[in-house]
Amino acid sequence: MDPKKIVIVGGGFAGINLANRLADDNRFHITLVDRNNYNFFPPLLYQVATGFLEVSNISYPFRKLFRGKRNVSYRMAEFLRVDAGENRVILSNGELTYDYLVFATGTETNYFGMENVRKNAIPMKTINDAVSMRNVLLQRMERATVIEDPEEKRRLLTIVVAGAGPTGVELSGMFAEMRKNVILKEYPEFEGAGAKIYLVDGGSKVLAAMSEKSQQDSYEDLVKIGVEVKLNMQVKDFDGNIVTFANGETIETNTVIWAAGVTATRFEGLPAEAFGRGNRLMVDRYNKLRGSENIYAIGDTCISTEDPGFPQGHPQVAQVAIQQGQNLARNFKSALSGRTLSEFRYFDKGSMAIISRNRAVADIFKLHFKGFIAWFMWLFVHLMSLINYRNRLATLYNWAWAYFTKDQSLRFIIRPDPKPHDERVITGAAK
Repeated sequence: MDPKKIVIVGGGFAGINLANRLADDNRFHITLVDRNNYNFFPPLLYQVATGFLEVSNISYPFRKLFRGKRNVSYRMAEFLRVDAGENRVILSNGELTYDYLVFATGTETNYFGMENVRKNAIPMKTINDAVSMRNVLLQRMERATVIEDPEEKRRLLTIVVAGAGPTGVELSGMFAEMRKNVILKEYPEFEGAGAKIYLVDGGSKVLAAMSEKSQQDSYEDLVKIGVEVKLNMQVKDFDGNIVTFANGETIETNTVIWAAGVTATRFEGLPAEAFGRGNRLMVDRYNKLRGSENIYAIGDTCISTEDPGFPQGHPQVAQVAIQQGQNLARNFKSALSGRTLSEFRYFDKGSMAIISRNRAVADIFKLHFKGFIAWFMWLFVHLMSLINYRNRLATLYNWAWAYFTKDQSLRFIIRPDPKPHDERVITGAAK
């Protein structure tokens, strides 16, 4: 019997776990399609952006990851559309046929239709975003050293983080930590500049998805370390110099970091009724696309309302993606063996967020932790979640160095050619 051809679009948590669970099973041939040639760990992007980790600490090449896996291949390409009637996908550099197609593309930044915010704010979703943010922040600090106008200097150095979820909380906490232990030591001319760090959110709570104790503890910790938290403040515009809120208030700044929302992607070739809230593909309890026999979706890009514990859909977090990828792999194997398929049931292991040195909150199995123990738990869980031992050891070394020295020496401004010559040649040839 010829192996079943499975095309996985997206190599994040969901896609990688599906591919890994099917690797070395010769009843399947898996092709992983991704626009990047590497997997990366999104929860630590902000540490790359702030110069506390290197890109290589949280990423790993697909081809090296699947080296020796004879039934797994990788295609670096952009997904263009699906021809469901012909069981084929059209990519930026060719076509693939499939027996099963799995969308595992995650999400992208949602600017809620605000074009100025899209053009002027800094997103925090990809490796490219993190490196770009690091460059922009460092360049603005260097520029501020030669600015004599105090208002312009303050505007360059003031940071507004939009979105009080885990990413926003962790970013604003890191900025406060850097201001205390790094920035004023390396840039003594910023003393008395009046720059501020704001964390703003349109809702009434910090870390709205966590327990009330975590919300209160994180709010108090952020205020203690000097972050100005502004809740019930919905961003309406940002022109590059001034943030305007729905209530008419404004903040003068050149830097807005956008962590306020995500949306899934619509795929050409699928009917409009296949998409639900937030452009998420609507799937059944087996993660099969409704109305389809061989198209599936897992992770942040899908929504299922058939899990009794989550009738409104699952949260868009890593653990859901990991568990859905693993469950779908089991079901593919069960289908070929004639066994009963397993309905997806999300097992919530809890959630956590780090705020600064020795400060964190964690909700684990309905128990609440805070302070040093939660901080240590956060470090351990994130360290062990990295994709291999090389990443774990490198990250542990960088964290240990930063902890004992209260600093890190990875603040480099790197300006790559946005479109290298080789890429121009390849793109031209593909056309």
